Amino acid sequence: MSSPSVTVRPYRGADEAAVLRTWNAALSADPITATAWRARVLLDPNFDPEGCHVAEVDGEVRGFLLSIVRRVPFFTDGLQPERAWITAFGIDPGWQRQGIGSALLATAEERLRRLGRTSIAISPYVPNYVTPGPDVAAYAAGIDFLTRRGFEVLDRPLSMRAELTGFRIPDEIRTRAEALASEGVAVREATPADIVPVLTFLQAHFGWDWHREATGIFNDLYNGDPRSVGMLVAVRGEEILGYAQYRGERFGPFGVRPDLRSQGIGRVLLAHTLLRMRASGFHCAWFLWTGDEAARLYARVGFHEVRRFAVLRKTLV
Repeated sequence: MSSPSVTVRPYRGADEAAVLRTWNAALSADPITATAWRARVLLDPNFDPEGCHVAEVDGEVRGFLLSIVRRVPFFTDGLQPERAWITAFGIDPGWQRQGIGSALLATAEERLRRLGRTSIAISPYVPNYVTPGPDVAAYAAGIDFLTRRGFEVLDRPLSMRAELTGFRIPDEIRTRAEALASEGVAVREATPADIVPVLTFLQAHFGWDWHREATGIFNDLYNGDPRSVGMLVAVRGEEILGYAQYRGERFGPFGVRPDLRSQGIGRVLLAHTLLRMRASGFHCAWFLWTGDEAARLYARVGFHEVRRFAVLRKTLV
């Protein structure tokens, strides 16, 4: 059987329904609604129809590939002119293994080379990534496709979840909290007076995406609807040592100053944030990705692995 004649072209406004149909068929572990597509893709300031490649066979959409390069600076990271990202890539299941994926990827790589990009990552693009990379269980064939075409797996982050019903702070963490309190370290809910110290802390130790996330929480806490968001801080006097935030049942980001880790501050901050989430009426806490080392900390308060991803990168030559 001969391969179909594939046409790869840029995204058009009228493609939305067909692309979403293809997305939800091909990426069934990560379905998307039209509202989410518009908010996270079309309204992203870095979205470019030329980078959203659509594959047609006989006039019907059978695949797509969404690639991103920065068109506006991301805080002090600027335009990152050497980098590009693929944030979503799918072929209609009935049309896979017929050359459509290869045609999409070749078209995307050719465009990115013309733009002077030297690497493509799948897919830790901020702010609007879908997942950290393809799910290793759900999309094993896709990962194999990419590695056979020069992509290298750099990392295998995991997503975790904890049940909050009946959650209590473990005794060993309660004991550590008491010891830290005797050393002048307190964990408490954030106040308006913490806005500048927390944002300065995040900019210094965790980068601009964390800064952006915390700004959103502060806006909701003090300038919007605070019912589904929260933030706790670890402090010594007026000094910020760490922080944790949540939005609905999504926990994080969460971090402690690098030189103060392994002292139990993170454990105490994490446990008290989960307790606050439980008090807010949430039944679980989850986050999209972390590494295996940090996962051991989360496991101490009941988190367990729910998904595993592959972060991939290719050097363009």
